[in-house]
Amino acid sequence: MSWYYGWRPYVSVHERRRKAERAMSALRKKGVDVQPVTFSGRTIASTFWGKAWCDHLENFSDFSNRLPRGRTYVRNGSVCHLEIHKGLIEARVSGSEVYTVRVKIKPIARQKWQKIKARSAGQISSLLDLLAGRLSAGVMQVVTDAKQGLFPLPGEMSFSCSCPDWAVMCKHVAAVLYGVGARLDTQPELLFLLRGVDHEELISAPAEQAVVEATTRGKAKRVQAEDLGAVFGIDLQPAARVAGAAPRTRQPTTPPPAQRPVRTARKAKTMARAGDEQESQTAAAEPLPTGEPADGPLLSVPKGNTKRPASTRRAPRRSAQGPSE
Repeated sequence: MSWYYGWRPYVSVHERRRKAERAMSALRKKGVDVQPVTFSGRTIASTFWGKAWCDHLENFSDFSNRLPRGRTYVRNGSVCHLEIHKGLIEARVSGSEVYTVRVKIKPIARQKWQKIKARSAGQISSLLDLLAGRLSAGVMQVVTDAKQGLFPLPGEMSFSCSCPDWAVMCKHVAAVLYGVGARLDTQPELLFLLRGVDHEELISAPAEQAVVEATTRGKAKRVQAEDLGAVFGIDLQPAARVAGAAPRTRQPTTPPPAQRPVRTARKAKTMARAGDEQESQTAAAEPLPTGEPADGPLLSVPKGNTKRPASTRRAPRRSAQGPSE
């Protein structure tokens, strides 16, 4: 094809589509699973993820002068093949010729991904809702943030195209980037693959975050097994010991000093009471001494009665001189 004043001649849409069909046929013969970018109407993306990708591209002034031509190419069906891999986009775009386009994208920074998970924790109910874009306003703001969201920054992308255009982003590269937005309409999980992260982690994040909060936020005192053993005076066997670790021994416990006087006083009082009872029993068991009874003077007994009452009976006195003759 001849050139005019250094510019390639205009190629009609019909001609570009015909070239695209020939290019796709050649790729199929080579065993390539051809994946053209197709959509109905003039709207490139209609779902949350697809539109968010396209809106993200249009936020950067570096791309503003090339994006309009790229939209025209992708709407005309010029992107005859597009594959998304981890950190890489490969495509074929039909123009004056069929060109090979490669877009390399750096994986999302681990720290940024952790922040996204933390800020989205507990707000995504299911994987289906995530891929369908049924998200709360807060989560949408997190994932679509221009600098801290899921989408790549201009400095994280590098482009290459086999066309003779000297620009960093030619119209073929712009068409491929818009083609990614159209692809995310039907396969939104490819965005996470492109950024090198697992989208299912956003669903499991609430449980992980709950564990982290439970271990870091709570400052309540916990009673250890050794403390429980000390309180109740029992030995608690641990569930599992670390291999090679020496078993722990429980230190003997002593009652608090404040309790000793109470126990000592009670013990002394009990012993004193027991001593009094023992003295009373001993005194009752001993015989009365001779002489005047403890109860007072002797009672008079009638003459006819030679038998004294048991309470007034006295022991006979013995004479020191012996019995009388």
